Amino acid sequence: MFPSDRTQLRKVFYDCWQLHQHGKAPDPLQQMIIGVIEQHPEYHALLEQDTQLDRDFDENNPFLHMSMHIALIEQISTNRPAGTRDIHQQLTRIYQSAHEAEHKMMECLSESIWQAQRTNTQPDETAYLDCLKALLK
Repeated sequence: MFPSDRTQLRKVFYDCWQLHQHGKAPDPLQQMIIGVIEQHPEYHALLEQDTQLDRDFDENNPFLHMSMHIALIEQISTNRPAGTRDIHQQLTRIYQSAHEAEHKMMECLSESIWQAQRTNTQPDETAYLDCLKALLK
């Protein structure tokens, strides 16, 4: 669905934002990406020019952040792993914001990805769900 090359992936965000800026009709995937970008006005200037696509980011990588939102939106829409949608709904009620709920869920997603990379295995869905459930306590 998305390119694996870092610059090409970032260009998808740039291209979607340009499409939106020029009032062109996006396809459903582009609309989802535009929706994520719209929720992050702090990244709009970054996406106004394609000169930032090769930039290295230290701690706060806006492209990683937006990509994690997209991963969570996909997980929630497909309810995979099972229970993700319900946890998101509960967190949305707690934080009164679906966007803030996703930010809390990102902590678990990033931990799950980091552990999988560290052990060179697939992400552990059970551990991931346990982490998400712990956010409800």
